[in-house]
Amino acid sequence: MFWCEYLRDVVRVAGPDAASYLQSQVSQDLRSLAVGASAWTFLLEPTGKVVVLARVQHVADDVFVLDTDAGFGEVMVARLNRFKIRVRADVEPLAWRCVAVRREPDDGPLDNASGVASWGEGVDLLGEAVEPPDCRAGTSADLLEARIAAVWPAMGAEIVPGETIPAETGVVPVAVSFTKGCYPGQELVERMDSRGASAPRRIEAVAVPVGTAVGSDFLVDGEVAGVVTSVAGTAALARVQRNARRDQPN
Repeated sequence: MFWCEYLRDVVRVAGPDAASYLQSQVSQDLRSLAVGASAWTFLLEPTGKVVVLARVQHVADDVFVLDTDAGFGEVMVARLNRFKIRVRADVEPLAWRCVAVRREPDDGPLDNASGVASWGEGVDLLGEAVEPPDCRAGTSADLLEARIAAVWPAMGAEIVPGETIPAETGVVPVAVSFTKGCYPGQELVERMDSRGASAPRRIEAVAVPVGTAVGSDFLVDGEVAGVVTSVAGTAALARVQRNARRDQPN
């Protein structure tokens, strides 16, 4: 296993109306989120476009912590405050640390009980995080490789605020509840799900030639099938068009 510190923008939402307000705003159902538990969620525009993909943790009664990729905290705060009218809850940025612990191919089982919801085979330690013993110190390159292997989208790379729709991200199953009440942007998400509609493009794991750069065309049989969004050697994530042939990637 390896550990790697990575930057997350973190906010606390606290107050008597914190739970009810967040329940009305996020795509995840928070009613069953016990104190100490966490889950992934979207904050959406009313049009259904993604503002941020975030993690929400129920810290205590009337206290929640949300974190998202570094550089998108201000966007998240602005969205949280956008509809906060006569709501008894404060949104406060936190200077919290995040340590990712990820399992490597030859490792045994990893105990996920001590951390928050994470992507891939591992756990994230958020807050006063301490490097776990018996783990090597990893690098940002290690973490990128793990993220690509997990096909997990990153803000600013696979997710462009105000442009990307949830169905393109591949994480709707873990970030959206289809049994909760209304929230901004729900109509598009529900309509696509009920109709079994496919997104016009989708994030996929692909193989690319050595030296491929982010932003390069992803080619299938010599034709442009999408655009590369993250790269680690010959492994990459790409935003692939729905009608692209995938049997013979170049």
